[in-house]
Amino acid sequence: MKLNEFENNITEKIVTAVYFSHDECNICKVLKPKVINLVDKYDDFGFIYVNTKESPDICGQHTVFTVPTVLVFVEGKESKRFSRNFAMRELEELLDRYEQMIG
Repeated sequence: MKLNEFENNITEKIVTAVYFSHDECNICKVLKPKVINLVDKYDDFGFIYVNTKESPDICGQHTVFTVPTVLVFVEGKESKRFSRNFAMRELEELLDRYEQMIG
């Protein structure tokens, strides 16, 4: 994915969760489907996957230096960052709050 394509994609939905990882991260492999399933619960939210090995320009632009990292964008601006060790419950609570605010 190119940086300009990424920037366009994060503005397509009001809330977009971006999952940064790579194929060599075993924790990332387990966590990715959980994040996708969570975001899918919200009709108006988007999800983007960024492979950090294939898109270092996107990682650099958004200062992502560790995996897994989830960035949550609201109207194209980063609002929250979850890196390395985080509970899915934290992400779910945040997305629930956004859904209530938008709803």
